[in-house]
Amino acid sequence: MGLGDYSKLYRWALIVGKGRKALIVGIDYYEDLGQLSGCVDDAHKVKAALDRNGDTSKNFQTKILTGTGPNDIVTRKALKEEVRDLFSGDEEVALFYFAGHGHIEATGGYLCATDTATGDDGLPMGEILKLANDSKIANKIILLDSCHSGIAGSSENDPRFAELTYGLTILTASTEKQYAHETDEGGVFTNLLVDALEGAAANLVGEITPGSVYAHIDQSLGSWGRQRPIFRTNVNSFVSLRQVTPPIALEDLRAIATLFPSAHHEFELDPTFEPYRPISGVEVDPIAENTSRFAILQKLNRVNLVVPVGAPHMFHAAIEGKSCRLTILGEHYRRLVVNDQI
Repeated sequence: MGLGDYSKLYRWALIVGKGRKALIVGIDYYEDLGQLSGCVDDAHKVKAALDRNGDTSKNFQTKILTGTGPNDIVTRKALKEEVRDLFSGDEEVALFYFAGHGHIEATGGYLCATDTATGDDGLPMGEILKLANDSKIANKIILLDSCHSGIAGSSENDPRFAELTYGLTILTASTEKQYAHETDEGGVFTNLLVDALEGAAANLVGEITPGSVYAHIDQSLGSWGRQRPIFRTNVNSFVSLRQVTPPIALEDLRAIATLFPSAHHEFELDPTFEPYRPISGVEVDPIAENTSRFAILQKLNRVNLVVPVGAPHMFHAAIEGKSCRLTILGEHYRRLVVNDQI
């Protein structure tokens, strides 16, 4: 067994020890309501994204409930029992995802199980919020891809459950007055959610958080979309939902504090930093130490942490004897490195 294998085993032990569990629900088949077509597939896609990190190490312990037909249903009773079980215990993270019909009326919002007939006989969102609010689990995350799901955690749903206790985050596909739209590829919200979990919402250390997932979905839907995601949270720091390969190696990212001894430092360049010589008249030979540092600076430039000063590209900055500096984002990551947070 190689060192990489031992590293994965160690990481898996840490994750399992902390406790990360997810309940994934997708219902297409309804006994009395209109049939849906993409919710079960969406549930499987979310499960696949949450099961393992980008390096295949174990992430969430997931349970999936699907309603595909008369012999595969999710009753209201079973749904409530599974939600109650999800939010019991003292794990680090409990995540609930639901794709299916949603219902709203004067009495509040509901998630519709297979045996829901009128809408208000579904599982009240207020009950789900009560179970999550009372939970001892450190981080509770609720993701809802259903119509009118934005009522969850709002005073319109039930004033008693509008306040989110510490550690609770809710992300919904639409506002309480909107429908959650579908395409031939499934729910619009879930497709963006899966894209985010697969890496589109990762930061420069490869972490994907509820906040970055919301930012990705919100930006992708645009200001004039037919549905707007709703994000409510009561946390002072986000838990990572999934880890993927960072867009820049961590050792190169940490080098930012050495290359830039202060936040506003300008790194002076000259032709010895650039190994490529397409321009005639450049007589200075490259220096290996400088080209090595320049390679890191170029990687930092590609992830928007460093920009050239007075030149259109890093190549020109070196050849023309210009400099480069940190962006605002670069200053932020330099600060994290200096404070030993990366």
